[in-house]
Amino acid sequence: MEGTLWSYRELLAGDLSRERLRTALDHGDVRRVVRGVYGPGDLESDRVRALLLRLPVGSVLGFHSGAAMHGFGVLRSAAVHVIVPPGACKPRIADVVAHEAVLPTDAVMVSGLPCAPAARCAVDLARSVRRMDALPALDAALRVGACELGDLEAELTRHRRLRGICQARQLTSVADGRSECRQESQLRLVLIDGRLPAPEPQVWVDDEDGVPWYRLDLAYRKRKIGLEYDGVSHLDRDRLRHDRWRMNWLAAQGWTLRFFTDADLYRRPAYIVSTVRALLR
Repeated sequence: MEGTLWSYRELLAGDLSRERLRTALDHGDVRRVVRGVYGPGDLESDRVRALLLRLPVGSVLGFHSGAAMHGFGVLRSAAVHVIVPPGACKPRIADVVAHEAVLPTDAVMVSGLPCAPAARCAVDLARSVRRMDALPALDAALRVGACELGDLEAELTRHRRLRGICQARQLTSVADGRSECRQESQLRLVLIDGRLPAPEPQVWVDDEDGVPWYRLDLAYRKRKIGLEYDGVSHLDRDRLRHDRWRMNWLAAQGWTLRFFTDADLYRRPAYIVSTVRALLR
C-alpha cells in the first residue's frame, strides 16, 4: 500500500461506497492528499504525485518544477509547473501552472516523477523568464551537469519557432557552468549587456609557488581585475576578517578588486558597467 494513490473515481469503482469512504476518512484509514486524490492513512504527503493524477495523461513536470527536480532550481516558484500534451485541456487547479506543449515531450523519470528532460526545462525557462533570471538557470543546468551545451543547442533547434527563443539562443551562447550562484551569473550578464567583455567566472590566483591560493567570483585575468558580489554571508565577523586578509594579499599581487552588492545589481546596473569600463580603460 505504501506509495499508492487513488483518484476519487478509482475508489468508488472498487469496493468502497461514498459512505464507507467517509468512514475510512474519519478513522484515518484513508486520507485526502489533495482534492480528488486519496492515499493510505500512514502515507506521507506527496502533493506533486497526487496532483499528477488530476492532470491529463502524459503530463510532466517542467519549467521551474522540472528544473528543481533535475537539481538546478535556482528560480523558486510556489506553484507546481507542468507541461500538458498538445491539445489537452488545461486544468484549473490551485497552485498549478499548466503549460501546453507545442511539441511532444519525452518524459524522463526523476525520483519516480515524470519530468521534461533537463535541457528542455532550461530552454523553456530561458525563453520565458526575464533575462536576469534566465542566464542563472542556464548556468546552473551546466554547473550541476544536468545537461551539456550541446543538449541546450539541440533543444534550441527543436523549438526555433517558439516565442522567446531568440533570448534563449543569445543567453545560451554566453552560458557558463563555472558560475556558482545566481548573483554571479547576473553580475556577468550586466557587464555583457553593457557591451563589455565577458569576465571569467571563478578564477584562481596562485601564490609565488604556483599553488592556487584565492578564488575570485569574476575576473579579467590578463588585466588582473577581480569583481566580487558581496552577499549576506560577508557580514559575518569571521568572514569579514578573512575577506580583509584576502583583499590585502590580492592587492599585493597586483590585483585591482571591485565589490558590488544587491543594491548595485538590481538598482544601479549602470554604475557597475561604468566602474568596470573605467578599470578596463
